Amino acid sequence: MTGSGRAVRRDVPAVVIAPAILGGGVLVLPLLALLARMDWAALPTALAAPETASALGLSLGTALAATGICLVLGVPLAVVISRTSGIVATLLRAVVTLPLVLPPLVGGLALLSLLGRGGVLGDALAEAGIRVPFTTAAVVIAQTFVALPFLVISVEGALRGVDPEIEEAAATLGASPSGVLFRITLPLVAPGLAAGTILCFTRALGEFGATALFAGNAAGTTRTIPLAIYTAFNGAGVAQDTALALSLILIAVSVTALVLLRGRASGRTDAAV
Repeated sequence: MTGSGRAVRRDVPAVVIAPAILGGGVLVLPLLALLARMDWAALPTALAAPETASALGLSLGTALAATGICLVLGVPLAVVISRTSGIVATLLRAVVTLPLVLPPLVGGLALLSLLGRGGVLGDALAEAGIRVPFTTAAVVIAQTFVALPFLVISVEGALRGVDPEIEEAAATLGASPSGVLFRITLPLVAPGLAAGTILCFTRALGEFGATALFAGNAAGTTRTIPLAIYTAFNGAGVAQDTALALSLILIAVSVTALVLLRGRASGRTDAAV
């Protein structure tokens, strides 16, 4: 913005136009090809198939459960990271972001090493009659593992943007640290918290690699939407029309999430102006 309140025009350099178009094509063309392959006439039947309902219901239920766990664990973790500095903050941030850069199969193997047979905690849990791998609970744990960083990073960034003087003023007026957190700080970062929650849910919904290795691919128990799609294109159990329908569902959920995020970002921008 200029002093007169008018937006400054920023021209796009000609040299970046062609690479930008190619970059957009890399992202958009595969999705358009998927939509072009869709048998739209058969779509209602595919969506109504029992395999579709089973995979969709399981995915939504486990993704919601994983998102709830991420909120309970991730918000406190983001608060701790935002209130630290130096090497401690660097190490904590590295630990949190590690699942983002690890191959998902490595995450699944790590979970098996912890909770599977012969794992660090697996044998003790088995002796107590608790079996985690290849259950619905394993799906939730795998989704939590891969989705938690999205929530923590979003909330931590929002927390670091809060003016410390606001919190100090509340503390001066007698508010306890917990009172400041829940009545002042978290309401101030509500947009960041909402964005992180949406990203967390969509990432959990689309999780594949860690789930496949740690939870398996049992219909009705651990076969989520991504696993149902994979199963269809390997010639077992689910028709390809159903796989395409499930792919469309994931695309629709992702687009909806991006629209919600964009709407919140626009609202914050308008408020700032």
